[in-house]
Amino acid sequence: MRPEELAAARDRVIPDVAAAGLGVLFCGINPGLMSAATGHHFARPGNRFWPVLRLSGFTPRQLAPSEQDELLTYGLGITNVVARATARADEVSDEEFREGGRNLVARVERLRPRWLAVVGITAYRTAFGERGAAIGPQTRTIGTTRIWALPNPSGLNAHWTAETMAEEFGTLRVAADMPDLAGR
Repeated sequence: MRPEELAAARDRVIPDVAAAGLGVLFCGINPGLMSAATGHHFARPGNRFWPVLRLSGFTPRQLAPSEQDELLTYGLGITNVVARATARADEVSDEEFREGGRNLVARVERLRPRWLAVVGITAYRTAFGERGAAIGPQTRTIGTTRIWALPNPSGLNAHWTAETMAEEFGTLRVAADMPDLAGR
């Protein structure tokens, strides 16, 4: 993709992949420029979201970002804390994260997934005012929806490998009582 195409995607919003009653609604920080330019969540080639979904058993094979709507057939969906696209997550202000958190609560109340999985602990902490939150299940709920904070699958997050992320995603999959579609 050409630089001017990416630049033109700044501040775009891409639609959620969501439906009522999902098992897990994954929630990204905000769309990157590649996602906004393509209209597909987690579209940047170095992002590990799609490989980790397969490694953790959420999907039977590695989906391409362009196949994101297939997630609905597995009881999964994707949304974001902040809807607008930026080149980097640090371009989003704390107030924008807090507003995104309020909007996310309203979305979750409407859709009522069993689990909301926020991929990015810093985004979770800021959006929900939970400074001491750690990766894993949270005590906060939104109605009957439980919350799990997951590591950010960005290739820039060197603290986690695809394998260690898949372990955490897999623990969520088991807690959410979702089948192991990878057959492990």
